[in-house]
Amino acid sequence: MQQILMRYPGGKSKALTLSYDDGVEQDIRLVEIMRQHGIRGTFNMNSGLFAPVGTVYEPGRIHRRLTERGVVDLFRDSGMEVAIHTLTHPFLDALPAADVLQEVVDDRKNLERLFHQPIQGMAYPYGATRDTVVEALRMAGIKYARTVIATMDFRQPVDWLRLTTTCHHKNPALAELTRRFVAETPQRQPWLFYLWGHSYEFEADNNWPVIENFCAQTAGCDEVWFATNAEVYDYTQAFNRLEYAVGSRMIHNPSALAVWIKADSGITEILAGATVTRL
Repeated sequence: MQQILMRYPGGKSKALTLSYDDGVEQDIRLVEIMRQHGIRGTFNMNSGLFAPVGTVYEPGRIHRRLTERGVVDLFRDSGMEVAIHTLTHPFLDALPAADVLQEVVDDRKNLERLFHQPIQGMAYPYGATRDTVVEALRMAGIKYARTVIATMDFRQPVDWLRLTTTCHHKNPALAELTRRFVAETPQRQPWLFYLWGHSYEFEADNNWPVIENFCAQTAGCDEVWFATNAEVYDYTQAFNRLEYAVGSRMIHNPSALAVWIKADSGITEILAGATVTRL
């Protein structure tokens, strides 16, 4: 018997993804920083709260939402994922299930109209959820939904509709977590660094160097796969779908994605639809 451990594309042992909420003007600078360093991530939108065309914000206003056109121009072809944050950003745990469903489905429909692709990822407004909310999300076809729970480590997700994070970018432990993520190599299960926040907080706190330094430090790590939330989800599901012969000496990959594994013989790539033997 041998252990079969997941490795990310290219056989990498670590992955990094970001998740930022609300669709605000500061996303423009954040996307620029991320693209400069090859960092990928997901931006969660409230399509019912886009700023009207011609909106002029009063001086000093920090939370400045993008217009619908601004969202499309910024994120289309950016390499970033756009995901659901509900239509109007309510506390979902305080709503009846039918209203939760409407908030999610209407937001999904609007974003799919704008981006011409299925939108099946989400972040909970305020991080608020409960069992009835999760069931409504299942009915709405949501694949994953991010909470605001910080694990302070790099564990693999278990419950994708109650998706935990490593930490918020304002967490005092961010520098040490980043140092460890870059410097150390996982020996068994791969690591996932999941960072979240709101880009307007960088302006409010006058701390843009926090995200600039984070991106610069992690970008230099060859062992890291930089991905959107959906890409991490899809890849993990592909690994979980692998089919094993007794003793794991034969493995079939029925998915449309190539999957990398770590076995006794080292790192092996299993192409989409392929079967490997004598690992």
